[in-house]
Amino acid sequence: MSTQPIIFYDIPSTAPGCAWSPNTWKIRYAFNLKGLPYKTTWIEYPDIADLCKSIGAEPTMIRKDGSPYYSLPVIKDPNTGAVVSDSARIADYLDATYPNLPKLMPAGTETLQRGFRVAAESATDPLTPYVIPAVAHILHPRSKEYFVRTREERFGKKLEDVVPTGEAHDVAWKALEAGYAKINGWTTPGSPFVMGDTVSYADLVIAAELQWCLKAFGANSDSWKGMMAWHEGRWARLISDLQRYEGPNEDVHA
Repeated sequence: MSTQPIIFYDIPSTAPGCAWSPNTWKIRYAFNLKGLPYKTTWIEYPDIADLCKSIGAEPTMIRKDGSPYYSLPVIKDPNTGAVVSDSARIADYLDATYPNLPKLMPAGTETLQRGFRVAAESATDPLTPYVIPAVAHILHPRSKEYFVRTREERFGKKLEDVVPTGEAHDVAWKALEAGYAKINGWTTPGSPFVMGDTVSYADLVIAAELQWCLKAFGANSDSWKGMMAWHEGRWARLISDLQRYEGPNEDVHA
């Protein structure tokens, strides 16, 4: 099959390299790991729903009130005509459609990989009140207004009031470190990746969340430097080992 570049819809930012979302980072890594050509189309937050409807992308989920919720990543594959939304579904699609390229989920590990994703994201849940407010500062103006308004509705408070402080911060940050310690304990000591020497979707899940932190906090922040020192530099090594799969720097300006 001759492969035309797959259209990859992502959300821009002012952070270096532009890409910041953990969900889209999973697929950015996936494209580069598989060696698939792709072209990023940057979509601001207020335009996501209309974009998805216009290209026939399924909603990511249905809200409790029955209304559809659209989010990125979404891909449009000109080689097959497929439009696929949601990072997990996209990963499944890429492995099924391009099986002769490196597998994101090696045969027989699919269920374990999906379970790992859910468990890892649950273990690092204490990140949310730190990263969400920080993300607002790296978005372009139209996306920032949408993001702040919708997240404040979700939290029921101003974003600046979401960040833990004082004793609450001490408790939350220790819980976050413990969450990463739990993930570290699920891997083979001394091995660079979850499956030993083989990169898989599980590693992309961890690294995508770390990219979220890097872009939101900034490389020179105490928060990022502290995370990179955890567990004898385990997460710094993972980011370094996967750097070759980050793809090109795609800075986009407002």
